[in-house]
Amino acid sequence: MGEWFVHDTAIVDEGAKIGKGTKIWHFSHLMGGCSIGEHCILGQNTFVASKVILGDRVKVQNNVSIYEGVECEDEVFIGPSVVFTNVINPRSGVERKDEYKMTLVKKGVSIGANATIVCGVTLGQYAFIGAGAVVTRDVKDFELVHGNPAKHAGWMSAYGKRLKFDQDNTAVCSGSGQEYKLENKEVKVLS
Repeated sequence: MGEWFVHDTAIVDEGAKIGKGTKIWHFSHLMGGCSIGEHCILGQNTFVASKVILGDRVKVQNNVSIYEGVECEDEVFIGPSVVFTNVINPRSGVERKDEYKMTLVKKGVSIGANATIVCGVTLGQYAFIGAGAVVTRDVKDFELVHGNPAKHAGWMSAYGKRLKFDQDNTAVCSGSGQEYKLENKEVKVLS
């Protein structure tokens, strides 16, 4: 346990895997069978279900519930009070654990406060989900979405800046100087 930090009020069930340098804060609960990468931060009152996978350097803010069926790649940011679902049609009296739909959150995604991610979607690399959004469909790499249901609102750089494409469908990130190309409604990084 010396390679990571768990607050005294947090509960980490036997069988949970925690990477080096990870910090788990007040009143959080990690179920056995979850896997948390290195140098992650799980804020106060976070719940992580069995079989959830979080990559390295994932930041989970306060009051987040991550249910079975969710996988987050490296460097994902999950804002306060975000909720992930895992069944499309839940009923209290009908057990549907064999109907969990997988949700994949790819590298570098940012999810704003109070967003809901409906199960069975993929959030593309460096996608940006606006605060309060309800995501019901796949989101493309670098895509910015917001609203209920979440709709396309633009494109974001890996650095987290809004991309403005010129007449040649190229854009330069104002924060990093990285160039991007928009082709066929998809954004690619230019080397």
